[in-house]
Amino acid sequence: MLQHYRATLNEADTNLSDSLRYALICSIRTPVDQAVFELYKDDNHVPGTLQWAAYDTKILKIKQVYGVGGLYEVTLRIYPYYNAHNSYGIDEVVVNTNQELIRYRHVHTYPLPRR
Repeated sequence: MLQHYRATLNEADTNLSDSLRYALICSIRTPVDQAVFELYKDDNHVPGTLQWAAYDTKILKIKQVYGVGGLYEVTLRIYPYYNAHNSYGIDEVVVNTNQELIRYRHVHTYPLPRR
């Protein structure tokens, strides 16, 4: 008997490609949060709590570790910010789809505005 395949139903405010990107990024949020904490925990100049946003995150690389459907490593470029989206830095974070933080590195710190 033939099976009927349905098209993917995208119930989001973005196109399917963007929805998949956001879903992937949000699904690995916990280890990315851990990386941000580790990167900035000793930075005495951070004005408040740093956050990052999925919509402002870039996927730089997806590496297939095992066969198709197995483990993947995802390299992200994130842009931590404070308060009302005041940019503070640029970082690269590598996590896998098992929610494990692989590595991270700080790329750039934006200068704080003069008061």
